[in-house]
Amino acid sequence: MKYTYEELAGMLDHSLLHPTLTDQEMEEGCRLAARYRVASVCVKPYFVKRAAELLRGTGVKVGAVVAFPHGNSATEVKRYETRVACQDGAVEIDMVINVGKALSGDWDYVEADIRAVCEEAHAHGAKVKVIFENDYLPNDDIKIRLCQVSERAGADWVKTSTGYGFVKGPDGKYSYRGATEHDLRLMRAHVSPAVQVKAAGGVRDLDTLMLVRDLGCTRCGATASAAMLEEYKKRAAGEGAASGQASLGSGGY
Repeated sequence: MKYTYEELAGMLDHSLLHPTLTDQEMEEGCRLAARYRVASVCVKPYFVKRAAELLRGTGVKVGAVVAFPHGNSATEVKRYETRVACQDGAVEIDMVINVGKALSGDWDYVEADIRAVCEEAHAHGAKVKVIFENDYLPNDDIKIRLCQVSERAGADWVKTSTGYGFVKGPDGKYSYRGATEHDLRLMRAHVSPAVQVKAAGGVRDLDTLMLVRDLGCTRCGATASAAMLEEYKKRAAGEGAASGQASLGSGGY
């Protein structure tokens, strides 16, 4: 295999954000994350404390969303939401920008909004992923500007999407694309090596996950974590059998 199990599992932020998930389903999702040894869970704010309890000692980080999914909270509300999440045990924060302000060209506001969250999170030892929601953005110039603004404001990652940025089409139906190869290349090219890139939305199979890594992303939001990693095990076992190897060496599960 091109990458080890640990390299790919270590990219995954297992997403537990659907509004209908019950407490039991959230707990099961945390246990799945621990079983597959992914990088983190990304949970709804109210569940951070419980997720931290469930994942203590597993090596799986707890991340929380802020102003999710539309980014429209006042800056001080975002700051406070960040503080509470960190106090409850979150070590990563996925915040949504104020999309309307970005589309209005009010870059001072956008930068200050991001900086407030970054400063609060960093004060608690947490890192920040800044979500652009690219499906809402009409051109690359805005995405590039957001990369620059996010880096100046202290972002640790820039991130494509929430996974819930649905756009209404001419037929009245809603859809979204999420992470695209074009956007990932663009974002990687317009932040320095100090800022990482996270893909979110639409990464549901192993080949796409490996492509995302090829493009320079270090994290990927996913609900299909188990399916992708089971496919990895299946392929890796097949390669081992074909070469006469009995195991995958250091690539355990």
